[in-house]
Amino acid sequence: VRKPPDDGLQPERTSLAWSRTSFAVLGNGALLLLREIGRFEGPLRLVPAFVALVVALFTYGVGKCRQRLLHRRPLPAIVTARWEIRAMGWLMLLLVVVTAVTLPL
Repeated sequence: VRKPPDDGLQPERTSLAWSRTSFAVLGNGALLLLREIGRFEGPLRLVPAFVALVVALFTYGVGKCRQRLLHRRPLPAIVTARWEIRAMGWLMLLLVVVTAVTLPL
């Protein structure tokens, strides 16, 4: 009986890292939303929470795709998430800028 190759813990660590990141961003969005509940002054104040939700969902989706990719056998020739990482960076930067602009309002 032939044993399947041992993948080690890399797929699990990768999945956990993406999940942690998405939950952290989602938590950030929840805190931004809670901050505005008592003093709602218009929909503009909810933009940071909405952007955080979009970033969290994107992060979770990328994490799930990465997890499926790392479980494929044989592994594809290209396993790096180039455009996803670049998009994630831009989305995080957008979240920071939108939050910084709208919080002092």
